Amino acid sequence: MSVHTLVDPSTGVAFAEVPSASTDETDAAIARAVVAQRAWAADSPFARASVLRRFAAVVRDHVDELARLEVREAGHPIASAEWEAEHVAQVLDYYAGAPERLSGRQIPVAGGLDVTFLEPYGVVGIIVPWNFPMTIASWGFAPALAAGNAVVLKPAELTPLTAIRLAELALEAGIPEGLFTVIPGAGPVVGQRFVSHPDVRKVVFTGSTRVGTEVAAGCARALKPVTLELGGKSANIVFADADLERAAEAAPGAVFDNAGQDCCARSRILVQRSVYDRFLELLEPAVGNWVVGDPNDRATQMGPLISAGHRDRVAGFLDGADVAFRGSAPDGGGFWFAPTVVLASPRDRIAQEEIFGPVVAVLPFDDEADAIRLANDTIYGLAGSIWTENLARAVRVSRGVRSGVLSVNSHSSVRYATPFGGMKASGLGRELGPDAAEQFTQTKNVFFAS
Repeated sequence: MSVHTLVDPSTGVAFAEVPSASTDETDAAIARAVVAQRAWAADSPFARASVLRRFAAVVRDHVDELARLEVREAGHPIASAEWEAEHVAQVLDYYAGAPERLSGRQIPVAGGLDVTFLEPYGVVGIIVPWNFPMTIASWGFAPALAAGNAVVLKPAELTPLTAIRLAELALEAGIPEGLFTVIPGAGPVVGQRFVSHPDVRKVVFTGSTRVGTEVAAGCARALKPVTLELGGKSANIVFADADLERAAEAAPGAVFDNAGQDCCARSRILVQRSVYDRFLELLEPAVGNWVVGDPNDRATQMGPLISAGHRDRVAGFLDGADVAFRGSAPDGGGFWFAPTVVLASPRDRIAQEEIFGPVVAVLPFDDEADAIRLANDTIYGLAGSIWTENLARAVRVSRGVRSGVLSVNSHSSVRYATPFGGMKASGLGRELGPDAAEQFTQTKNVFFAS
């Protein structure tokens, strides 16, 4: 049996080994899920809701344990990791209400009665990335289970521990055995089997646009639906009439949270030319004050990058770049990288490609139309922010920017009660929000002749 070694990104020291599942082991888990799903779907909506509420309660009882695992395997600051674990419980609580709300319709027709039923797909395969292992997993498994499906979930090889623990807590809460299974392993083995296996009827993938394209192609060949949450190069648009102090103070959190390893990171700051110099003056101390260090310290705002290889990749984007200023980062062990601000032009690589690290490009714009043009001038369309005191402008710009999630005078992207997802190369479909559970069902139409 092959194993994957886990490394603490804050120290660079290996601390655990996790077995990697084979194709046969993956197939066996899928077979168990098929059996478990039939019984789960046949159970009453009230019973399913009750089990999901117990699952939420058990997760809430283990927030500290889950957070400590996240700190160890992903390097997240402890305060952030605690928020993430609590978020999992909140997502489960939210979708515990879905089984009793999912309903079809009665459609008026001639000659009889026509009704629709919302029926689960069966087994759903969920492939989770390493940047937010707990939260993104819950966005898939909570609504999928609520809709009556079974879930097989592949965590990222670098960060499998929280997902494994959540599956154990699910059993403790009363989720039937086989209904929610975590299968650690390599993407070309486990993930590919989700795509190709005939009993996995829907796939949810979060990760890079490159791999997401391959997943989508495989699902197309198998004629199965897929939800994709992929890359981003989001714009943080600052107009001259904005509260510049507030916008500059918020900008580091918009891109350096989780060390920039966030598809929603506002990694391009577009600043109206008339206030460009002033905004940079305000941004420099905000970046300098951003606390990078030990993720176990509650004062820490940013931890390390996930691996040495990823740190080298991020550093490669700075070759030849016009670095305006940088924050600080620890020396020694761990995969540290200082928050970095770069002055860029629209077609520069650093302004076009997803860096997935604590590097932000600042670009000037002239007017509203220019801001919208620059914001849309990438292949991505996931998130973004608009800073202005003019409500009419905020509406116009938010309608003009081709992104799935936008915030005005804020950099918030994720709420479990609102839809989340991207446009263009940032993905297909939506997660979260009131309609997410329905996305894990198929509509069946039945006509009864009178």
